[in-house]
Amino acid sequence: MTHVVTEACIQCKYTDCVDVCPVDCFKEGPNFLTIDPDECIDCAVCIPECPVNAIFAEEDVPKDQLHMTEINAKLAQSPEYTTITKRKDALDTAEEYKDRTDKLPLLKY
Repeated sequence: MTHVVTEACIQCKYTDCVDVCPVDCFKEGPNFLTIDPDECIDCAVCIPECPVNAIFAEEDVPKDQLHMTEINAKLAQSPEYTTITKRKDALDTAEEYKDRTDKLPLLKY
């Protein structure tokens, strides 16, 4: 089992979750964080840390976000997405986008 970052993270990229991860399973891309399913130990400490509620246990991913499970796995293997181990400032666009939905077209691979 793993955890999944959903569309709510796109254009926000808050990294509060990264600081609490005991196994460094987060990968960072241009405007999104992903969880490497091969590294995640299903501890769930990241879930309450996300200020936009973008992280779910795989079995709890909302139906309209199920596509993000495969996207997380693919991006975790992408050379464009690198391991992040320390919290950073959110994107400049975070406040503007934090409550928006349907952000998948904005995802940068």
